[in-house]
Amino acid sequence: MKNILTLGLGKVGTLVGVLLSKNYNVTGVDKQPPHYSFKLPFSVILGDITDEVFLINLIKQNDAVVSALPYFLNKKIAELTYNLGKHYFDLTEDVETTNFIRTLSKTSKGVMAPQCGLAPGIIGIIGADLAKDFNKLRDIELRVGALPKYPNGLLAYSFTWSPAGVINEYINDAEAIHNGQRKMTPSLDGLEYINIEGKEFEAFTTSGGLGTMCETYEGKVDTLNYKTIRYPGHGKLMKFLIQELILKDDKKLLSSILENAKPPVKEDVVYVYAVVEGWKEDNLFRNEYYKAFSPITIDGQEWRAISWTTAASIAAVIEMVDKGDLPSKGFIKQEEIPFDKFLATQNGQLFK
Repeated sequence: MKNILTLGLGKVGTLVGVLLSKNYNVTGVDKQPPHYSFKLPFSVILGDITDEVFLINLIKQNDAVVSALPYFLNKKIAELTYNLGKHYFDLTEDVETTNFIRTLSKTSKGVMAPQCGLAPGIIGIIGADLAKDFNKLRDIELRVGALPKYPNGLLAYSFTWSPAGVINEYINDAEAIHNGQRKMTPSLDGLEYINIEGKEFEAFTTSGGLGTMCETYEGKVDTLNYKTIRYPGHGKLMKFLIQELILKDDKKLLSSILENAKPPVKEDVVYVYAVVEGWKEDNLFRNEYYKAFSPITIDGQEWRAISWTTAASIAAVIEMVDKGDLPSKGFIKQEEIPFDKFLATQNGQLFK
């Protein structure tokens, strides 16, 4: 790969461009001019990505497309990228979008790699890495939370990434394996409490976080699930809004309410927590991974934890495809990505 097209220049998309521009020729595209206090190290084109002719002409000039746009725009982008035989990467958590992309990947000339963010994304890579130590598995439990460092109010939250994506995760059913059976479970259910370094959190089921892991581990585990970490009380309030007030039927209104009430904050934290239990020989063991990621400075600019962890995840996967550590065409499952090689990439090293 030499030339990469990055669609969407919000915080994550911009940082993807910044990270990739160290090794590739990057072109960023957005409808509005990006407003940053520093000069972007890549070229920017203003335009409407829903204009098919405009988008096709751009894709033709590049080797790979990265979508950092809301999930509901990705089907068309993936389809055009597939038709032109280029590599495709995105951050989607939407199951329907992923299934559509996976169908395309069966005959694609390039890589089709959705779900390259946090969850789905690096959490699946970590979970699979913990699981490979066992000759027989029992449980895989994965948890991620992107939270304000200093929460306020009853909701104790801030929308540091796409409100549409968060709402989608809260409304759609989630896939899991329970008692050895692969099934769908309602989001916002399965409430549990977690103590991390003396701090109390809650976690509940949300959609899309496992990616393709239920397919990969079906018949191999008794329990496999993903839950989102939040401050206590958040899940109950979201259930009230989505289910009791029936705002699930008006996502646009719900998004507007939440964006107005809980704008992004500068100081955030991303918690990544994974537990795998099983047998090594005849002995039962438990492998754990836990890290809290804070904002960091990259090339003199500070980036929120949610921004850099998401951007670095997808950038690391792109590096691995380019280096030949991953297949050069077809669908890439996150759980098939070796964690050690992920961490060895230029962008993966940020997670150390």
